[in-house]
Amino acid sequence: MIDWTQWSGEPALVSSIVFLAWAYAILAGPLRGRLAPGEAWPAWPARPAALFYSGLLLYYLAVGSPLSRLGTAYLFSLHVFLQLVILYPAAALIVLGLPAWMTDPILGWAGWRGLWTRMLRPAVTGALFVLLLSFWYVPRVLGWTLAHAAGPAVEGGALLAVAVLFWWPLISASRLFPALGYGARLLYLCCIEVGLAGVFTYVIMAEHPIYPLFEFAPRLIPGLSAENDQVLGGVLLSGLSSLVLVGVLAVNFLRWAATDRPGRPAGLG
Repeated sequence: MIDWTQWSGEPALVSSIVFLAWAYAILAGPLRGRLAPGEAWPAWPARPAALFYSGLLLYYLAVGSPLSRLGTAYLFSLHVFLQLVILYPAAALIVLGLPAWMTDPILGWAGWRGLWTRMLRPAVTGALFVLLLSFWYVPRVLGWTLAHAAGPAVEGGALLAVAVLFWWPLISASRLFPALGYGARLLYLCCIEVGLAGVFTYVIMAEHPIYPLFEFAPRLIPGLSAENDQVLGGVLLSGLSSLVLVGVLAVNFLRWAATDRPGRPAGLG
């Protein structure tokens, strides 16, 4: 059974989180004078830093907490829910916590700018998001993840990276690679919703359990069979993803409409 006092100390997971937290602190502190001369950094809790570190905390809770062990050993639906925590709130908070003065000097390095120009195109970020998320629900891929000690860390890191790319065209503060205009955001979100329909359907409509580990795992919740657990996971994957995508789409549509109101001051909305 699960030891609720045991949190993951997987080296790949812990070292990556510590490195990101350390790198952010160095960029925001000692290197801020070089990256953005004259840029003030408010005392803690500074909003960007609070958002960034909250995102890292959510990420660790999803991958390193006892809930993660429960999701990888017994409940497919919980595993899906924790993936969604990484994809949406954790990744969004991390992107919101990256001010332009921190990201642009790095993204603008001569040796790297060409790569970022290609990687941060909406067609690329959207395609990578859809393809990687779909790839991870292939039974053999998910089976490998669940069978290896480092599997959750690899899965979590890959999902976080592709989720940051997904959120970039929507909420990035960068001036070199800024967020899309409202109309383009709506198209972007609609395309991703359509692109994810395949994996949604695959998981929900399967006529039998497709993930052997969960099929033969002890049933922790009476009455929740492996098949029902799989359907519940598919409903969470489809429903919560659609809720986020449609919710963000609606917010952007309303803001776009507000900017077109006659007499509204420029720069609002």
